[in-house]
Amino acid sequence: MNKLLKTILAGAMALGLASPVMAQDKVIRMGTLSWEDLTPITGITRKVLEDKGFTVEVTEFSEWGIAYAALAKGDVQILASQTDYVAHDYWDRNKNRLEKISPVSHGLYQGIAVPSYVNIDSVEQLNENADKFGGKIIGIEPGSGLMRDTTNAVSEYALDLQLVEGSSAAMTAALKSAIDRQEWIAVTIWEPSWMTQKFDIKFLADPKGVFPPPQSYYWIGQDGFSAENPEAREAIASVYVPLADITAINGAVSDGKTMDEAVADWVGAHADLISRWSNIKSY
Repeated sequence: MNKLLKTILAGAMALGLASPVMAQDKVIRMGTLSWEDLTPITGITRKVLEDKGFTVEVTEFSEWGIAYAALAKGDVQILASQTDYVAHDYWDRNKNRLEKISPVSHGLYQGIAVPSYVNIDSVEQLNENADKFGGKIIGIEPGSGLMRDTTNAVSEYALDLQLVEGSSAAMTAALKSAIDRQEWIAVTIWEPSWMTQKFDIKFLADPKGVFPPPQSYYWIGQDGFSAENPEAREAIASVYVPLADITAINGAVSDGKTMDEAVADWVGAHADLISRWSNIKSY
């Protein structure tokens, strides 16, 4: 910035003709992962920012390591993440270059679940019923935090069941098939998920505390984002999406809507709430 421009801006600020918002970038570069808990949070927050006059550019990542690297480098400015357990290693590795902006939801839980008609209630009861489960716990993608925690549970509880790696889609198909036949099945699953809404299942108690307690979601950003973008920070911090709403949005997607359609329907049904979110301080 040359000396003349600095002088003009200083004079304008002194006369109240300019404000910090002039220095803000009205384009927000937002990162996300294409997971059913994060996509609704991203869509709703994007809508709130756009209503405040921001242009939001969304970049989708396939896994946490890539997303955190992009955030730390500045390829994106903000990202919704669970920093306490699921993505703790990535947060801890990069936290000196990042900041927590605000909490946006709470209650993520991952564990082993069975259909409600299965008459056990604890992970400790799996061994004595191993034959009924075919000696298996049906898992999801290898390398996920849920599979890591379930592997630890197999060890801590000395389970005689094999943890089967696969995919979320394959696990869902196996769960549906077992429930249709009223068979016993143990699966790795998480909340929020449309599956917990669609299927009558229950999480098994974890008396050893192997699986993390319910986790919070935060909007995180590059260090200095809030100070440099106060209006955007206020808009982001106004958003809070209950876990049940995330589950309902994904239920609509499982019933045939696109994620954009499901988010738009939620926004339309909660117009009064979003209007109250929008009544925040203007800079």
